[in-house]
Amino acid sequence: MSAKTLTIDGDSLTLDDVARVARDPATQVRLADSARDRVAAASRAVEDFVARGQVVYGITTGFGAFKDRLIPPADVTALQRNIVMSHATGVGDPLPTDAVRAAMLVRANTLARGHSGIRVATLETLLAMLNRGVVPVVPCQGSLGSSGDLAPLAHIALTLIGQGEAWYQGKRLPGDEALRRAGIAPVELAAKEGLALTNGTAVMTAIGALAAVDAGGLCRAADIAGALSMEALHATPRALDPRIHQARPHPRQLECAAFMRQLLAGSTFLRPDDPRNVQDPYTLRCIPQVHGAIRDVVLYARWALEIELNSTTDNPLIFLSDDGAPAEVISGGNFHGEPVALAMDYLTLGLTELGNMSERRVARLVDATSNGGVLPAFLVKHGGLNSGFMLAHYTATALASENRGLAHPASADNIPACANTEDHNSMGTIAARHAAQALRHVQTIVAIEALAAAQGIDLRREVLGPDAQLGRGTAAAYALIRQHVPFLAQDCVMYPLIETARRLVAEGTLVTAVADKGGIS
Repeated sequence: MSAKTLTIDGDSLTLDDVARVARDPATQVRLADSARDRVAAASRAVEDFVARGQVVYGITTGFGAFKDRLIPPADVTALQRNIVMSHATGVGDPLPTDAVRAAMLVRANTLARGHSGIRVATLETLLAMLNRGVVPVVPCQGSLGSSGDLAPLAHIALTLIGQGEAWYQGKRLPGDEALRRAGIAPVELAAKEGLALTNGTAVMTAIGALAAVDAGGLCRAADIAGALSMEALHATPRALDPRIHQARPHPRQLECAAFMRQLLAGSTFLRPDDPRNVQDPYTLRCIPQVHGAIRDVVLYARWALEIELNSTTDNPLIFLSDDGAPAEVISGGNFHGEPVALAMDYLTLGLTELGNMSERRVARLVDATSNGGVLPAFLVKHGGLNSGFMLAHYTATALASENRGLAHPASADNIPACANTEDHNSMGTIAARHAAQALRHVQTIVAIEALAAAQGIDLRREVLGPDAQLGRGTAAAYALIRQHVPFLAQDCVMYPLIETARRLVAEGTLVTAVADKGGIS
């Protein structure tokens, strides 16, 4: 099997798989034979329910508060088309294409579990859209997170039936035109299919999956930026002593401290034991304690999301019998996004704290009073004529402040909907969007710290002399930064430099350079 092919079976999808498919359109997704058999069997069960006139929610009844309205057999397929059209009520800017591709994959994997009653041909059409680069335009707002992501998933399903809008080869097109250009026939929905396509947590899970994957790399990048700041600020490595962390053995604290020791090994920029200055401020001294705790938050998010990726999250669910007995259909609440909502709120809080730590280190780098005169004010020699990193710190501060608003838990809110039938909603997609926003903000804050620390290192090197040596890992990080952003002897337009550094953080280039050049993983 090609390295560019992913086979989904409903049980083994990972967060890294989601990120790969979302961001590499060349990766093709196919349905496992075992999943195809399960999907076909559940679809036959739906046909049997309709043929027997069995009362089944969403198949022979209306939706939500209309659950008691029976639908005549002649209108069963119209019901499914209607749910897609009526539920496509999203507003706001479109979600990024990688998030939509991720949602399409997550939804397909959920449907592949064989509890949803969709036909194999319909599922294969969804995968064909993914494989041929048809990406529905999905507005970012409108989901309550229960019954799952109704509005955004309806926008994906709209394209599947030849309506709505989609991106194809860089152009925003009507859905039917995008399908035509890709050589895909629109689907005529059968019983249960509109509900199966729109009911579930795929969008919040997709956004969360990408955020959680990126957050893992961001934690490492923040460790690297923090180590550079320690060197720029003439900090002591004493607080990284393994005995301290073994005395409080939180696993991620131990990992972070060990990583920091590797990053700084051999550095002559650090402060030797000094009885007049035995310890540093918290944002330098407590990096393992705080960053380690945030690593735990990221791991919790990954744990919750990887369960969700391989779960059936729509309603009702179809259960097949191994002994030939008729299939059973059961209404439940797996569409409720609370597990994802709480994980995403927790992730946003953790990311906010990561940004708070980084911003405070930037503040110390630019403030000569706070850093004891180790560095000139605002990291520039001719202050007054030049403002140096003054406003770069403002930007870090503004983003840190904005994150504090995002960190208010979306899941703490509840507004009942659907005539009070849906009387508790998770707001999980809002929580996931907040996590994604906070992530990007912290990528920028950490990038600003890395730039400021590199500037401080250059200023200190003028005092220490050319033989001064950075740490094993920080030397690789510093060299990468200087490949892309020069030392700033005087003021210049800084926003392109900040964006360049943010990309080094966001795309994993900084972490990779430390691993490859510094031999640290």
